[in-house]
Amino acid sequence: MPNQSEGAGASGIRIDVLIPAISKDLKTLPHVVEAVRRHSRHKIGEVVIVAPREEAIMAACRAHGWRFVDENTVLPITKKHIHYRSARWERSGWLFQQLLKLSGDKLVRSEHFLVIDADTVLIRPHRFHSGGRTTFYTRGWSQPEYFRTYRKLMGREASSPRSLVTHYMLFEKSKLREMKRVIEARHGTSWYRAILNSIDRTKQFGFSEYETYGNYVYTRYPNSVRLLPALNRALHTRVGRMTARRYKTLAARYRSVSFHERKGYVRSASSRPAPSQPSRSGIRLKRGKTAAARRG
Repeated sequence: MPNQSEGAGASGIRIDVLIPAISKDLKTLPHVVEAVRRHSRHKIGEVVIVAPREEAIMAACRAHGWRFVDENTVLPITKKHIHYRSARWERSGWLFQQLLKLSGDKLVRSEHFLVIDADTVLIRPHRFHSGGRTTFYTRGWSQPEYFRTYRKLMGREASSPRSLVTHYMLFEKSKLREMKRVIEARHGTSWYRAILNSIDRTKQFGFSEYETYGNYVYTRYPNSVRLLPALNRALHTRVGRMTARRYKTLAARYRSVSFHERKGYVRSASSRPAPSQPSRSGIRLKRGKTAAARRG
């Protein structure tokens, strides 16, 4: 059953939806968007797909009424300028995709926009903003490099008691722009260059857009945030094999599911961990709960 704190019925703000994608995401993408429309307790405005200029993706956008944005027109750099790889893994596209998400303030029209990964399907009702507060969904473990990079960028420790890396997040354009101005003033360069310069490129997981923006907002505007557990379930199956009964069964325990078949943006021998379990290089968060966390 839906968590009662998320409520029922349409509410409050209108939100746009921003999804970076590649052609392999076309199997899941219609399910992702349909689930956002079904389970979001807000009026949905535009759905913006940021992707390579490929006919299959553009055709899908035309067919579904989504707005297509060529990923190579968003920033002065593209994936080929990033060079984030080793002999065992390739993360340039993964990092580029995160920079695209952080560019959402100039890609969407609404003040609030939901960024969601192209492999993640909501299976319960979600209220992302209520009573002047944004809901951030959380998990109990994260990658240590995310917090090292955050400290380099911001000059302070991340303050959220739980990880904010949970496949989707509501952004507020004014706060996102403010965060980027803070980064630029501190580093004397563009916000995306500062991020690229702050990452330890010998580490496979060097940066998180969700951890960075979420912790910035949590630190600067603690009374504007509430935290709820994400309850995400990773599925290693095809979305086409899912049935309404299977979704209903999963919704008794989880808020969302992620179909981890994607290979285009990430090339690695390692698989993602199960929900709430750290990977070999991950850490459990042991920070004490704050008032904002308890209110969630």
